[in-house]
Amino acid sequence: MANVEAIANLLLELQNLINLGKYMSYRNIITIEPGKRGGKPCIRRMRITVYDILGWLAAGMSFADIIDDFPELNTEDIKACLEYAADRDHHLVVVADRS
Repeated sequence: MANVEAIANLLLELQNLINLGKYMSYRNIITIEPGKRGGKPCIRRMRITVYDILGWLAAGMSFADIIDDFPELNTEDIKACLEYAADRDHHLVVVADRS
């Protein structure tokens, strides 16, 4: 539960930075290619998906842990994944049950 709260807090912090224009857009880092990883959003044309990163963070890995395991990644890549998730969440539409 603490990991979920930590990720929620990171997402809120990143959304605030985005709103203030103090963060580089994830659109420069996150790429989507139909033939790669089933068209899921990946980091800089690599085969590492946004969802891989979010899963590792949710499992309790720190930014440093992830970068140690995947030295081709950097802090900006991980922040871009969080920004992407925050942006997607911001655009979700909830449909009410009318039954």
